[in-house]
Amino acid sequence: MSVDPVSAPVAQPVAAPLTRAAIFLVVTINPGSESRATVRSLCADLSALFRAVEFRDLEAGLSCVVGFGSEAWDRLFGSPRPAELHPFREIRAGARQAVSTPGDLLFHIRAKRMDLCFELATQIMARIEDAVSPADEVHGFRYFDDRDLLGFVDGTENPRGEAAVDAVLVREEDAAFAGGSYVIVQKYLHDLDKWNMLPTEAQERIIGRTKLSDIELDDSIKPTSAHSALTTIVEDGKEIKILRDNMPFGRAGHGEFGTYFIGYSRSPRTIEQMLENMFIGRPPGNYDRLLDFSRAVTGNLFFVPSSTFLDAVGEDPAPGPTAPPVEAAGDSSSAPKGDGSLGIGSLKGEIPHE
Repeated sequence: MSVDPVSAPVAQPVAAPLTRAAIFLVVTINPGSESRATVRSLCADLSALFRAVEFRDLEAGLSCVVGFGSEAWDRLFGSPRPAELHPFREIRAGARQAVSTPGDLLFHIRAKRMDLCFELATQIMARIEDAVSPADEVHGFRYFDDRDLLGFVDGTENPRGEAAVDAVLVREEDAAFAGGSYVIVQKYLHDLDKWNMLPTEAQERIIGRTKLSDIELDDSIKPTSAHSALTTIVEDGKEIKILRDNMPFGRAGHGEFGTYFIGYSRSPRTIEQMLENMFIGRPPGNYDRLLDFSRAVTGNLFFVPSSTFLDAVGEDPAPGPTAPPVEAAGDSSSAPKGDGSLGIGSLKGEIPHE
């Protein structure tokens, strides 16, 4: 199905180039019609707010993506709603748990400079601070040559160029929300003392790649429980890609060392399957041994509508009918099988992900 480029919606910059700094800001919307109106007002004004901050350094690659949780979508916009938007589905398997935590809005702010990220986050909160409550805020940084705090390169298998755009943007399968994307975020904390006691060879078998050269281990020696094996999703003989922009974060004085996972995809089912493989195992019990050293302390699913959608959000009308609430899956030993900018501008051209 072809899309008229003139009428095609402009996507938010979910596939923007990797940057050296990022802020991940998750908030909940306070009760009351005034809070709802304030957040809707920000939607239409966010592009102008972004441009005001971006203009201070046009070479710094500032971008901002905003996503909406399932309940927030119903409250702010009602029907229609994105076909696969639902609350983050918690997974439990023994001591391993992918938790679901509060979050109505996600602001993913990226730039080469942390001060620009901080300024935009400050300006956004100044606009909505009386309407929202902070749920989580993480300031991420690039660590040497794109490594995580475990010492391995992160994001090597990201798709690039048009492949990245195809992997993350909704198309004709949900035409009303074409140009949108789904994003799942999790904050992982690492036990580095325990991890660093492992010999390098053992670490490599857990990750599935060599530590120094970042080469994927041959299938003949790579365990089926390796992180890289369990997060490879194949459908009808084709690997289904997602786009990661994970960032290390930490507080050395508090002994806090972590990775903020953020994955964009055309359908949340891809990442949900990855999480099931990691936490439950493929087959069950053959879980990701990285979880013996890392634990998820947050978990959220958001829909990222197009910039065209956000710019069209008008004055707050009287709340209309909303879609029935989508139930999150309860505690289970298996993941569900359900279906299923502002760096403002198009996503055409090469996208230099590593």
